[in-house]
Amino acid sequence: MATLPNPLPKLAADPSGRSLGLRLPPGRLIDATDDGPWREPLLWHADKSASPGSWAALGTPAGRVGLLPVLVDLGGPQGGPERWQLSPADTSYPGDHDAEDVLAECWEAMGDDGEEDGFDPELARLLAPFGADWPGLASAGSLTVEPGVCAARVADLLSGADAGDRSHAGFKDPHLALVPARRSADIPAAIGWTGPVNHENDVARLCAVLRSWEDRFGIRVVALGFDTLVVSVAAPPATRAEAEALAAEHFAFCPDNLTQNGRDNLADYAETLISERTWSFWWD
Repeated sequence: MATLPNPLPKLAADPSGRSLGLRLPPGRLIDATDDGPWREPLLWHADKSASPGSWAALGTPAGRVGLLPVLVDLGGPQGGPERWQLSPADTSYPGDHDAEDVLAECWEAMGDDGEEDGFDPELARLLAPFGADWPGLASAGSLTVEPGVCAARVADLLSGADAGDRSHAGFKDPHLALVPARRSADIPAAIGWTGPVNHENDVARLCAVLRSWEDRFGIRVVALGFDTLVVSVAAPPATRAEAEALAAEHFAFCPDNLTQNGRDNLADYAETLISERTWSFWWD
């Protein structure tokens, strides 16, 4: 995929980051991929667990040199990013994909050609009032907070001392990381993240959707686990109708959010999106 010049190699000789105008805590560079060491570091992460304020303190100055912040979970059973089977060689460029085309293809792929309405009866019940035909993109929300401020607040919540605030999103030990990426939505593709591999082999296609959500809902990628993703939302849907349209996008993006999380139906899931500042996704 197309990338900006990567500042991370400078940290090998300058772990403090002072040559980049940064003051980094002790940390490590990650270049491990499913195919062996990558040609240059994919990300840096701090050795110490993140704490409230870490994101704001480092994210702004890092952004000036082309590094974007994200929390990475080192506490899951799969360990940290060096064990996540990253695959940048198999990742395309998000800008080469159209978000609506990706969502429509994912939606239609869930259909069962053996059923008259395109979905098996249980899935049809779950997704009512929508049918087998892709319903289209949801309308944009209205910004009620600056996206960067919203991202910092969500990062602080996930970094807080209360483990319950983290576990609801599947995170146990978040560490602040820096990734060379053009925009927040591109972070998963920039490191070749394979969390959604059972749903989509090329995460750049899902990053195209994240780009669209950046534009329409002011999202920022805040945290990544082995197979979990958390984004902040600066312009969430305000009405039930808006939320239901968005819930259809969430299903196409991550079907497990509905089918594996005990939701009664899409309308029930949509209720949780109204005015919600955090969206969490998990792929089985």
